Amino acid sequence: MPITSLVSDRLRPFGSTIFAEMTALANKHGAVNLSQGFPDFDGPAAMLEAMGRAAAMGANQYAPMTGLPDLRRGVALWFARMGGFEVDPDAWVTVTCGCTEAIAATMLGLLNPGDGLVVFEPCYDSYQATASMAGARLLPVTLSPGEDGRWTYEPADLQAAFAASPKAILLNTPHNPTGKVFSHEELTEIARLCVEHNVIAITDEVYDHLVYRGEHRRLAGYPGMAERTITLGSIGKLFSATGWKVGWAVAPPTLTMCVRSAHQFLTFCANTPAQAAAAHALLEHMDSTEFLRENLRTNRDLLCDALERAGLEVYRPEAGYFVMCDHSAVSTGLGLDGDVTFSKHLVEAVGVAAIPPGSFYVDRSRGARFVRFAFCKKRGTIEAAIERLSILSRATHALRR
Repeated sequence: MPITSLVSDRLRPFGSTIFAEMTALANKHGAVNLSQGFPDFDGPAAMLEAMGRAAAMGANQYAPMTGLPDLRRGVALWFARMGGFEVDPDAWVTVTCGCTEAIAATMLGLLNPGDGLVVFEPCYDSYQATASMAGARLLPVTLSPGEDGRWTYEPADLQAAFAASPKAILLNTPHNPTGKVFSHEELTEIARLCVEHNVIAITDEVYDHLVYRGEHRRLAGYPGMAERTITLGSIGKLFSATGWKVGWAVAPPTLTMCVRSAHQFLTFCANTPAQAAAAHALLEHMDSTEFLRENLRTNRDLLCDALERAGLEVYRPEAGYFVMCDHSAVSTGLGLDGDVTFSKHLVEAVGVAAIPPGSFYVDRSRGARFVRFAFCKKRGTIEAAIERLSILSRATHALRR
């Protein structure tokens, strides 16, 4: 009998990531790549130089499992600065190989097979995969755009998810892929439900510094939440160094123990010279995040305007790297069906790569009418994409005549 697949049952349904697939397709067709969420520019020069100095001075062996002391101190300061509170960096901070490993370590260290996990969808695709690795039972709450363009959920859906006896909720705010910033009222209700049902909160806050409208608030700062929240972050998004893979988890000692119990056997430690440079950036160069935010705000507005001219219904994001659009009107006119078909048409006929977000939903059909673009790029990259999107604009206008 021929061997068809040896991939485990828990991971077989996920296949290869949609990010890798769309980037490969973009490269094949020479498309402007607005699919994968990585900057095509570097972070602060002083941070890059600090990494070279650290390597030259011998920081090339294993770091402590919990992370370099200076980096843990820098993370603690950042956590407090962005709406948190003062924490002991030794007891509360664990450095990981990017936020993605922090997510996996948290899932594997906290959840038992069969435990319920509340998650807002659409969501970063690693959430579903790592939950499956842990054997968790997903309890999705769907976000949908309202008439004002803001993504919201039905309160009854959230209450029903908590009524299903979850062990934890995974909250991403600011949210990928929608750009939603959860409001004070929403966070207050989530905190109330967590306390009432004795639920642990895992918060992915990698875009906490990139808010264009509204205000980011840390769920850990709400009444009753400090002792039950694991807050995750990343240098990759904070300083445009996604390839460094330096992230962290901030949590009280009882929950930090869960994260470290898995982290020590997943990777043990993150890249040592990158940790040293990340510490330098957090302690010395936080002003660069303000420039990044304003640059990306302009990118967002330029791209959103172009997408609207192309006939897409655009949900202008409140934060983050991405903009979600409804392509239905355009794709129907062009005789295209679904997010994957439309995204492939964009690459092949327009020369712009985006992400079909169906894989961000438990039920992929819920994402069929949407498409996601990344604007965390050089201005020249955004301008090149806008020029090519004019092809779609002309096709859309032709359909209307």
